[in-house]
Amino acid sequence: MSVGEVVGIDRLIADVEELIRCESPSGDLDAVARSAEVVAALGERVLGVGPERIVIDGRTHLRWRFGEPRVLLLGHHDTVWPVGSLETHPFAVRDGVLRGPGCFDMKTGVAMALHAVAALPDRDGVSILITGDEELGSPTSKDLITTEADGCSAVLVLEAAAEGGHLKIARKGVSLYRVVVTGRAAHAGLEPERGVNASIEAAHLVLAVAALGDADAGTTVTPTLLRSGSTTNTVPADAEFAVDVRVRTVAEQDRVEAAMRALVPRTPGALVRIDGGPNRPPMETSSSAALFARARDIAERLDLTPFDGVAVGGASDGNFTAGLGVPTLDGLGAVGGGAHADDEHVEVDMIAQRLALLETLVVEVLAGEGA
Repeated sequence: MSVGEVVGIDRLIADVEELIRCESPSGDLDAVARSAEVVAALGERVLGVGPERIVIDGRTHLRWRFGEPRVLLLGHHDTVWPVGSLETHPFAVRDGVLRGPGCFDMKTGVAMALHAVAALPDRDGVSILITGDEELGSPTSKDLITTEADGCSAVLVLEAAAEGGHLKIARKGVSLYRVVVTGRAAHAGLEPERGVNASIEAAHLVLAVAALGDADAGTTVTPTLLRSGSTTNTVPADAEFAVDVRVRTVAEQDRVEAAMRALVPRTPGALVRIDGGPNRPPMETSSSAALFARARDIAERLDLTPFDGVAVGGASDGNFTAGLGVPTLDGLGAVGGGAHADDEHVEVDMIAQRLALLETLVVEVLAGEGA
C-alpha cells in the first residue's frame, strides 16, 4: 500500500470538522451524549454499519466489532474543552494546519480510526472502541477497555503522536490520591490550645508525600489541590489535598502505594485518611517493542517520514491494555501539537501518511506478522 492509495483526505477533514463542532467536555454528560451520536452517525456513514452504544452511569461509549476481536483500535471522543470554546478557538484549516478544540487530542484520531478500518480489504478481527471519559481517567470505561482488549494480538491507540511525530512506546503509570485530615476546631484567639490544627498536619503530610518522589527512577509524587479550614479565626478542623503520582514501572507504583498507605499523623489528636490509589499501570517499552519495530519497517517500505519511539509522562487508555500484557502501540493518531492548549493543531499533510501506516499495520497484525 502506498501513500497515494490513501484517498479521501478532504472527506476526512470534513468529518473532523463535524466532530469538533460538536463540543464534548468530559464533565458534561449531555454534551458527551450528543458527541457520541455525531461519532456514531459518522461511523455508520464511513463504515456502513452503526456502532453498539454502551451507556455506563449515563456516559456513552461506542463499539464497532467485525468478528472476534484480534486487533483493537482505541480512542476517545471526550475533550477537556468546555462548551463555548469554539467561539474563541474556531475550527479552521490554514496553511496546512488544522485547528479547533480537541482536534489533536483526539478527534482527528477518531476520524482516522474509522477511515482506516473502512479502507481495509478485510475487516474480520477488527474492533473499534471510542470511549467518552478518557480525560477523567476512564472511570466508567476501564473495564470495557480491558475486556475488549483481552485476547487481542494488538491494541493500536489513536492518541496523538508525540512531539515531532514520534510514536509513544512507553507511558508512565498514574496513581491519584486524596489525603484527608481531620482535626478539631477551636477559637484561634481565645483557646487555640484546645484545637487540633488540620492545616499544620496537612503541611507535615505534604512534605512527607513530596519526599516519595525519585528522580533517578523517573517517579514524580506531586501534591496538587489543597484545601483547609473554614474561617480566619478558627483552628482548622479539616484539610485535604490531592496527590498526582507518575511512575515508569509497576515496582515504583507499588512502592509509592505502600508508602502512602503507611502515612501517619504527627500532630497529636489528628486523624488521616488516604483515598484513591493506582489509576493506570505503566505502559512499559516491552509491551510496544514488536509493534514499534513493525511500524518502523512499514514506514521504511512505504517511504513515510521517519519517526522514533519515545516515552512520555502522560497516560492514556493504552496503559490499561499494556497492563494486561497485550501488545500496545500508542501515538498513532494526528501529528501536531498543543494538546489541551490554545495552540492545539494538526499537520494536515501528515494525515495521509499516518493512515497508510495504520492501515498497513492492522493488515499485517491480522495476518500474524505484527505482534
